[in-house]
Amino acid sequence: MNRRWLVNRTNPEYIQYLSKAASISPVLAQILVNRGINTPEAITSYLNPHISQLSDPFEIEGMKKAVERIREASLKAEKVLVHGDYDADGITAAAILLKALKMLGIDVLYFIPNRMEHGYGFNPASVKKAKQAGASLIITVDCGITSFETAALCKKVGIDVIITDHHEPAEACGTERRGDVEAGGKEDSCRQGFPPSRLRKFRLPDAVAVINPKISGIQSPVCDLSGAGIAFKVAHALALSADTDDPGSEVHDLLDLAALGTMADVVPLTNENRLIVKEGLKLIHRGTRPGLQALKMVSGIEGKGLKPGLLMFTVIPRINAAGRISDANDVVRLFLAESEDEAAGLAVWLDKLNSERQQTEEEVYQQALALLNHKGVGPVIVLSSEGWHKGVIGIVASRIAEMFKRPAVIFSIEEGLARGSARSIPAFDLYAAITECREFLRRFGGHKQAAGLELEVRHIDSFEKEMRRIADERLSEKDFLTSLEIDADVDFPDIGFELAEELGMLEPFGFGNPEPLLGSKGLEVLYPRIVKDRHLKMKLRQKSLSLDAIGFDMAAVLDKIEGSSTVDAVFTPTVNEWDGSRYLQLNLKAMRPSR
Repeated sequence: MNRRWLVNRTNPEYIQYLSKAASISPVLAQILVNRGINTPEAITSYLNPHISQLSDPFEIEGMKKAVERIREASLKAEKVLVHGDYDADGITAAAILLKALKMLGIDVLYFIPNRMEHGYGFNPASVKKAKQAGASLIITVDCGITSFETAALCKKVGIDVIITDHHEPAEACGTERRGDVEAGGKEDSCRQGFPPSRLRKFRLPDAVAVINPKISGIQSPVCDLSGAGIAFKVAHALALSADTDDPGSEVHDLLDLAALGTMADVVPLTNENRLIVKEGLKLIHRGTRPGLQALKMVSGIEGKGLKPGLLMFTVIPRINAAGRISDANDVVRLFLAESEDEAAGLAVWLDKLNSERQQTEEEVYQQALALLNHKGVGPVIVLSSEGWHKGVIGIVASRIAEMFKRPAVIFSIEEGLARGSARSIPAFDLYAAITECREFLRRFGGHKQAAGLELEVRHIDSFEKEMRRIADERLSEKDFLTSLEIDADVDFPDIGFELAEELGMLEPFGFGNPEPLLGSKGLEVLYPRIVKDRHLKMKLRQKSLSLDAIGFDMAAVLDKIEGSSTVDAVFTPTVNEWDGSRYLQLNLKAMRPSR
């Protein structure tokens, strides 16, 4: 009820032109314009995605060198180590690259760091394992872009390194520069926060190749790829470089893993990410990978319609659970498993770990809320305590940022060091702010909306003070308010089965490609009632036309609209099927008395 309602509007003549030229409804035309898809050609391409629309992986800087070095390893029968990360993106990225290298007949092993023992990122423990195994090449996935010391160690011991990552590279500026190699590029949509004309230079690890779209500064469909997405591009490039009739078919079966990593890392579901997830969801639904099929079973979603929102709250937390409170190496084994029995056993293990994770998370969350209640809410929330499990502080930071609409940094203190996870709100570039606080930090990394960092306990107060100063400068009161962006104003005669089916063409929905929201004013509420103690059900009537409506978890809204002659509503039209019949239903997102 306290959110700002913002309705998007465009020149009506242009909307009518797009509607006729692309053979779509004016409502869908308005929604697409809101998302920057504003020509008939772009609309046709967007509404008819195909795997053939994947961009050429060799357009990514460093890809040619990486493929040449991997091919050399294959020809010389070298052993290769894949270094992953312990979250769902890093785990799926590792599995993708392992499968791709095995297709080349390469003797490959992998290393996933333990969060408690090794911490995040490409670290010396990985080099030690590679040396002991006789590996002459290490390929990182979802990490390594700022691992200067570890890359230097590899060079010292005679191991080549290929870095593949999607996180922000360290910027080379004045005396603060660190590292061995520079890359330059003009600013664009790959990185926000600097003038477009500025030539930026990055400090890169000393490696055979560094694959990260953010270092080129060239606007492209791959700017926002996840770690798994970039691993898929490497696999695609390797397939294209092979002498086969249909290289695309060799990597198509990896799209389920790429989709999982993409959804898990909450990157925008636009451009290539949308295509990866759309195609990958088809494979996940088919259940051809034993590990994923077993995860669906223990998550209780087998047979259900699979969408990003459902997977984000079922399968993906179970994948992440091992890295949060145990060891994630066996999750890679789950994705590589060919035996249904082996996959089922590992999935049950993950399900149990996830239950333990939920309990630990809730305990830390309640303690953090109590501490915040005592401390008070500022423009940035910084909380710290000894004993908080490092594996759940990221989730706790997300929940607190969501609840209080403030950037949140949660630290776990141990032996004089504070290791933290930070989450932001849309208006605040977290990585840029933390970069300005680097004088207090031992290390940090991340991107605009999420980051990890480490500092000595004695610097926590100074760090918090500086973060508050930055937030005070860059945020206004309206940035702390959530807004409801309404894609189009509609009348009930515009809403039908055809429109609901048109909206389905925009899927998959997620970050960067939200479910479209429509709005109508002056509606009569008929037969309102609460169902299952939490949900609000009713009919809404505009003039002589009425439609069923349901608001999930909106029971509290009933008291706020009672007594109003008419209401305004925000909703998404859906088609429900029940007992052989189909009917339209409005999925309510917000309601208020008409103004």
